[in-house]
Amino acid sequence: MILAPEPRWVREPGLRVAGSRPLDAGKVQAPGAVLLPDGRVRLLYTAIGPERPFPDCQGVILSAISEDGLRFTPEPGIRLAPDPAVPDRSLRILAPSVARLADGSWRCYVEVRGPADRPTAIASARSADLIDWRWEPGLRIVTPLGVGAPRWLADADGPGGRLVCTVKRHVPGPDGAPVLTQEAAVARTPDGLTFTLAPETLVPARTGTHDSAGITAAQIVPPATDGEPWRLFWSAWEDRPAGAPAPLHPSADPDAVARGTSRDFAAASIAADLSGYRSRLFCARSVDGVRWGPGAIIVEGEGYGGTGVDAIHAEDMHVVRRPDGGLRAYDAVCDPGGRWAVASAVPPG
Repeated sequence: MILAPEPRWVREPGLRVAGSRPLDAGKVQAPGAVLLPDGRVRLLYTAIGPERPFPDCQGVILSAISEDGLRFTPEPGIRLAPDPAVPDRSLRILAPSVARLADGSWRCYVEVRGPADRPTAIASARSADLIDWRWEPGLRIVTPLGVGAPRWLADADGPGGRLVCTVKRHVPGPDGAPVLTQEAAVARTPDGLTFTLAPETLVPARTGTHDSAGITAAQIVPPATDGEPWRLFWSAWEDRPAGAPAPLHPSADPDAVARGTSRDFAAASIAADLSGYRSRLFCARSVDGVRWGPGAIIVEGEGYGGTGVDAIHAEDMHVVRRPDGGLRAYDAVCDPGGRWAVASAVPPG
């Protein structure tokens, strides 16, 4: 049985987290939400600003706390940071996804980046309180071209589970020549530490206009009650259409970047983001978590010339359950001025 597409979701007013301090004033993105036993929500997210642990740092993991999942208060300090002495994670940490372990502690999976000649990888850290973290030795997943954006899904019983992640691969381009793109795949683990990446593609890229620049994140959400479908979420980037004018908006304009408050990695990163033109959130549904129905756009902004916090980008969603059992997606958004933040969206009704 193939289910009908997911209906459009509704953007909740306001922002959940925006740059507000030297640690995150440059850019905020790639959220991962943690539902705490006391009902609060802690949001981990990637950020960069003028305050950083070392000059070449390109991104750290920060956190914010909320009583209701909507109003968040930034927490002091850095949760996870790159280490110049560890090549695989010497420059940037992003896209946190947290698993609760049997002993009550927590494990966080993150994408790690080093120099450009090293592929991105997935590493992990442990914490007793979600504040102080220690890195676990080695890498959880590494591929020849790069892997990232982990999203954890625990097995119903036992310590194992799945990480849905993005994998860089060469696929045939329009003229038949190989093109490097980013697709979504699943890696399984019996213990949370050793992973086997499935060769099959979960979400392919370059199947149409909206995913022509690749998949940036994907997540499987199982049903909570009988009759509810499985859901597969993903975010995809669209290449700039042929003939579209450049620069696309202020963050892609070198002169505008130079006039800003920062001429560092954050400014360059935001300018590079716009080479992808636009990004959107998608969802497909399933009765068994194996055979998926057609994907549908569930969140997209108004686009260039429009307004709103997600006019240009909506990506890297992390979907969680609200206290009432419904779903909420926290995602990274970019407005027409090139300002990145974390927003949220919920299903209609």
